[in-house]
Amino acid sequence: MRAARIHDYGPPDVLRVDEVPDPQPGPRDLLVRVHAASVNPVDYKIRSGGQRALIHYTLPWILGLDFSGEVVAVGSRVTRFAVGDHVYGSPTHRRPGTYAELLCVDERQAARKPRNMSHAEAASIPLVGMTAWGALVVQGRLKAGQKALIHAGSGGVGTFAIQLAKSLGAYVATTCSARNVDLCRSVGADEVIDYNEQRFDEVLKDYDYVLDALGGETRERSFRVLRRGGRLATMIGGFPDATKKHGPWLGAPVALWGLVSLSVRGALRHRVSVHHVLREPDGQLLDPITARIERGDIRAVIDRVLPLAEIAESHRYIETGRARGKIVIDTITEAPPAPAADPAPPPPSEEE
Repeated sequence: MRAARIHDYGPPDVLRVDEVPDPQPGPRDLLVRVHAASVNPVDYKIRSGGQRALIHYTLPWILGLDFSGEVVAVGSRVTRFAVGDHVYGSPTHRRPGTYAELLCVDERQAARKPRNMSHAEAASIPLVGMTAWGALVVQGRLKAGQKALIHAGSGGVGTFAIQLAKSLGAYVATTCSARNVDLCRSVGADEVIDYNEQRFDEVLKDYDYVLDALGGETRERSFRVLRRGGRLATMIGGFPDATKKHGPWLGAPVALWGLVSLSVRGALRHRVSVHHVLREPDGQLLDPITARIERGDIRAVIDRVLPLAEIAESHRYIETGRARGKIVIDTITEAPPAPAADPAPPPPSEEE
């Protein structure tokens, strides 16, 4: 099969599409023919080496944490799925591999694909969906009538989280640039703040919940928006920056200490609770998400679809921070061959 692997940590060009042996499913595994995968910011953080403090892969390694496809074989202990089922999901960080034509995934990390979505649309959902579900529903306990601020509303998590918060009955504000205002409104945001024109902490107050996808100054200013007893969930653990500054091994404790001190500061100084968002790779968490998709509460937001052969280009693009929604990788359709060069003119004859 074809698969995109990193052969070293570094820039996007360390990704290369190789021919590799087909994976063999274990007893609890599904063997899935991947129709589409998607690219997430965590992928380039892993590729660049920023996550080595947490997980160290034996290179070369296949990346990718989102998939949608068809089950082509099942392990001896699989009970929830059968050959021919169309599934989607997000495997664990310790066992990625969705940038490939075939994937072995534990059945507990898969769910049935929404009936009203294509594979490309479905592949854009699992990681951001489970991240937002954990942040807003499990940790955030967001309820109807409450007010939520979702930062970076035009990104993958942002566009999903806005829709999820609206489906829970919340009033939703978000921040984005001017070019993305209409997009954020289209997915349900009640109030959209162009961060180049307004300071959100001067406009919003007494909010119940903030989802922070930016960290730094934005996160510090977000405390001013929350009411006493409010909740801030941050997706920024600081591991890539700590790894870059302190090295792959010292970076982890430095980043963890930063998260602990953030929680303490939130409780003592601002009287709010702070949580670090962790994705739980559980396929059953996708079931309530699928139900909301199938009744029309949530739709996929896709910036572009690229073939597997352009995986390095997809990483270059997502690192710009300008993607609107998700970048999806088509693992079925090969990139068209490059056009043939014009033939060289024949040599002149002796008569010429």
